[in-house]
Amino acid sequence: MLKDLKISVIGAGAMGEAIIGGLLRQELVSAEQVLATDLQEDHLRKLQARYGIQTGLDNVAAIQWGQIVIFAVKPQHLKQVLQPLRGLLRSDVLVISIVAGVTISTFATILDHPAVVRSMPNTPAMIGEGMTVWTTSEAVGEQQRGWARTILSALGHELFVDNENYLDMSTALNGSGPAYFFLMMEAMIDAGVHMGLSRPIAQELVLQTMLGSVHYAQQSGMHPAQLRNAVTSPGGTTSAALSELERGGIRTVLSDAIWAAYRRSVELGKQG
Repeated sequence: MLKDLKISVIGAGAMGEAIIGGLLRQELVSAEQVLATDLQEDHLRKLQARYGIQTGLDNVAAIQWGQIVIFAVKPQHLKQVLQPLRGLLRSDVLVISIVAGVTISTFATILDHPAVVRSMPNTPAMIGEGMTVWTTSEAVGEQQRGWARTILSALGHELFVDNENYLDMSTALNGSGPAYFFLMMEAMIDAGVHMGLSRPIAQELVLQTMLGSVHYAQQSGMHPAQLRNAVTSPGGTTSAALSELERGGIRTVLSDAIWAAYRRSVELGKQG
């Protein structure tokens, strides 16, 4: 699908590197097909040594070289990156954004370029276990959509949606979601240490319990409520724990947190 296509990655930070690493690890492209730019020359030298790709500091040269241009910069830096590139993209170039909260319209308007894919990956993409939700502008053709699907699948699972509003919603769930789980892990590990376990033991117990629970939920096909009920004996230890969680309003707090992330994503889009 990507044979001989030139891919430019603008912003080779953690997520940009995740894309590069995934593409090369799965042998979807060769190192010669990839050009990455970044502000930090030291980081670019490391990427070049690690992956054998081309690197540079010139975004204009990069977008004129690539047939697919991936923007992986932070939202607060996006305008200063995009504005010097306005009108410089060839008409057949596909733009892919992994920038949180920034709309297709923003990219298309600032770049004066209609073929844009907007996507929302998450940090597990760095080990090929990400969840990416994506959509496209009307100007993106079937072949280009295939390119986008192939590239995003290098990060893990991908899901196409036909409504851009779903991207802000997915930002709140899968984009920000890993942080919710990391916080829960941290709290559970700290509780284990407080009870008297060593931190390494508490961490191993918590991480494997969470990992196993997710795999069990995936393979069982059961609703989470069914799985929860199956492990909750009347008057038992799990029942006591869940009672405290419900009394503390865990469902409301989680829901409020996700809605806050959603509203912030919408705000970022409006700022663009």
